[in-house]
Amino acid sequence: MSFLKLSLSAAVPEKKGHQPARFFCALVLILVLLLTTGCSRGYISSYSDNTGRKGFALTSVYADYDGRLPLYAEGFGVPGEGSSADIGTVKACGLFDVDGGKTVIEENLTTRLYPASTTKIMTALLAIKYGDLDKMLTASAKVSDMEWEAQRIGIEEGDKMTMDQALHYLMVYSANDAGNLIAENIGKDYDDFIRMMNEEAARIGATNTHFVNPHGLHDKNHYTTAYDLFLIFKECIKYPKFLEIAKLGHYSTVFHDKNGGIRAIEVSSTDGYVKGSRKSPDRIKVLGGKTGTTDQAGCCLIILSEYDTGRRFVSVILGARSHSYLYACMNRLLDQETVYLEAEE
Repeated sequence: MSFLKLSLSAAVPEKKGHQPARFFCALVLILVLLLTTGCSRGYISSYSDNTGRKGFALTSVYADYDGRLPLYAEGFGVPGEGSSADIGTVKACGLFDVDGGKTVIEENLTTRLYPASTTKIMTALLAIKYGDLDKMLTASAKVSDMEWEAQRIGIEEGDKMTMDQALHYLMVYSANDAGNLIAENIGKDYDDFIRMMNEEAARIGATNTHFVNPHGLHDKNHYTTAYDLFLIFKECIKYPKFLEIAKLGHYSTVFHDKNGGIRAIEVSSTDGYVKGSRKSPDRIKVLGGKTGTTDQAGCCLIILSEYDTGRRFVSVILGARSHSYLYACMNRLLDQETVYLEAEE
């Protein structure tokens, strides 16, 4: 399987004989102008590889960009411009001023890491953008095809629920079987949905991301970065439906089995902030987010928060060693909102 490859370098023609220095400098200048003309803020990356999945080519998504993909999102500073802060030992973290368009705190923002169930924000995004939330879904036998200890609500072959119900179970309870059910019913089939996930990531600018499933259960070829995850989340919070579900501490509904019998399953959020089991720092309200945990990824969390002045921030942590440590580190990261805003005054 091929991996995403980014390149920021331009080829320089080899010297032939003893050409005048002025001609060579002019040639280099022309190349620089050709590479940068018409480009807005940020970096540009030439992309010549693909993900190795059938039918997926990033350049087809960006026909308007002449085969070039944005490495970083417009309106935000390049990773490396933010400050560091001692929030604890995690694999990566970031704090972003959404309304001000700034990277505030960063650590290993562009390091490839396993996202675990934070993957589900992309699945939710596709369901909201391209799915029919009123559509009735019927589960196949493959919906429950996953490792036995994986988080699930116990969807069985023949069960019927709406896309909206599956989306709620996906986001609130992090149900992996709900992710499979959604993936089977958007696009042509499951594999086409995975293609859509990667195309959507590329469209957003998350070019150091590769998905192979809709839920985030471990696969060595399923990865992202803290910065890419922020870009995907920033796209998600544009949709009121996403915010409506992400803030729920609990969810209950009824659906039907293959014989028409009623199944009623109530779930609680995996996000301690919205569930009420964790408290955010003073003056900061958590508006919603998504958790993720696997042995390989560690404990992960991405959230949207609002300062009492109305300023919104996105915070992400990947690879904390435990759930309690994750929230301790996240609160220290959230504390940096106060430091940042006071420095602006």
